[in-house]
Amino acid sequence: MKRYIRNLSLVSAVVISIVSCSSHQYSVQSVDYQRVTIDSQFDALPDAEAIAFLAPFKAKVDSLMSPVVGRVACDMDADRPESKLSNLLADILIWAAKDFDEKPVISVYNMGGIRASLSKGDVTIGNVIDVAPFENKLCFMTLKGSQVTTLFEQIAARGGEGCNHAVRAVISKDNKLVSLKINGEEVNPDADYRVATIDYLADGNDGLPILKSGTNRKMLIDKSNNLRFIIMDFFRENTKQGREVHAEVEGRITVE
Repeated sequence: MKRYIRNLSLVSAVVISIVSCSSHQYSVQSVDYQRVTIDSQFDALPDAEAIAFLAPFKAKVDSLMSPVVGRVACDMDADRPESKLSNLLADILIWAAKDFDEKPVISVYNMGGIRASLSKGDVTIGNVIDVAPFENKLCFMTLKGSQVTTLFEQIAARGGEGCNHAVRAVISKDNKLVSLKINGEEVNPDADYRVATIDYLADGNDGLPILKSGTNRKMLIDKSNNLRFIIMDFFRENTKQGREVHAEVEGRITVE
């Protein structure tokens, strides 16, 4: 622990020295990331003092994260253009709408907001938080059919996002929208379509700016409407009914 603090202090001092001596202005040009599993290869010589210090905190965290909320019938991950986990999460947005007197026909859940996979078997509170770690809230809006087409053009440009069961979109290999049907019908450019999504996307983020144009917006800002709690409630309801949760890749978004 002491060695770690000394090293951190040294690194901090070097960084401060470099920044303070530089006459140039710097700005972030891009950000890239990947998930890194922290296991024994990163700590071949564990610090006994640090482990002892963290032990009581670990016990508390484990007691909060370990309760089981449900089960999944198969392994689920998130991948473009479509995947089991992204399909499930998009369907959960539709499922949750009933509690807010909403009947959306389309839902969108971004792949970038899905930060872990689910393994076949028990799903714990900790597993759900790993999947949905952000403070995103459920929200609803109305798009004209012409805007729905634009939405799926933007989704196609990203190679796919999580969409609900009603969606059947075909995109080309160069990420262009080829065709789109909602509940088996062509999109009417003049009709209204109710959409369920998350507040982050509703603000036009993650390459889907058309969502910022949605009307009759219902933004659920209360903490209880955090997506992680909605996902937990979905699993708990299925558990009460004696059901494992299933999800399939079924052609919601395909590449031709």
